[in-house]
Amino acid sequence: MRGHNGTLVVLGTFLLWFGWFGFNPGSFDKIAVAYQTTTNQGNWTAIGRTAVVTTLSGSTSGIVTLFGRRLLVGHWNVLDVCNGVLAGFVAVTSGCAVVEPWAAVVCGFVSAWVLIGLNVVALKVKFDDPLEAAQLHGGCGAWGLIFTGLFAKKEFVVQAYDQGEGGVARAYGVMMGGGWALFGAQVVELLAIVGWVSVTMGPLFYVLHKLGILRISADEEMAGLDVSSHGGYAYAYGPSEESNGRFYADYMRLQNEQS
Repeated sequence: MRGHNGTLVVLGTFLLWFGWFGFNPGSFDKIAVAYQTTTNQGNWTAIGRTAVVTTLSGSTSGIVTLFGRRLLVGHWNVLDVCNGVLAGFVAVTSGCAVVEPWAAVVCGFVSAWVLIGLNVVALKVKFDDPLEAAQLHGGCGAWGLIFTGLFAKKEFVVQAYDQGEGGVARAYGVMMGGGWALFGAQVVELLAIVGWVSVTMGPLFYVLHKLGILRISADEEMAGLDVSSHGGYAYAYGPSEESNGRFYADYMRLQNEQS
């Protein structure tokens, strides 16, 4: 099935990129808050670093996805870059306030290959997800949780979240010398999310599937809901209005035969 509008996909990606600066750096509720351990640093430095980290991860993932897909399929595709950028953003969001900029590059690099790999798997098992949402938000989001457990820096964790109760220092990343406490907590969080979604959404989708309302029919999918449900065209699927008319007539004939 032909793509709709690559230009709007790129525009939407840039809008999301802009919005991510509100999402990650904007999650700090105060800016002019100095840290007790330093005289020249405060939330303002963490906010700036978070913006840099977010950009580095998304940019790295976009570039690696572009070249990675070029090696695999033999051609360039701007849509791969767009999803690659989002993959980097999704993954780094978990630990954007507590990791070094160099770690964000690692995050983006791995995010790209997580997305590419899961897309290959989805194609092989015929998983129907044209937006790559499960691979992007599910797979890269899971990597982001693990990434935080690996690369969270002690200094940044203390600055962002203060000391733990009773003055006990908070856990930080395995690769930064912090042991396995934070990593284990991130794995438990990942398992809890997967379990909760499976228990709550699994039965719902199963019931919808049995009722026959989980998805549209194959004929409607090929014709497009603009035709079957709304009686119009949002996109030109054929070279002319005449061919679109024949396409719609064939669809209506199939519907009449089935009824």
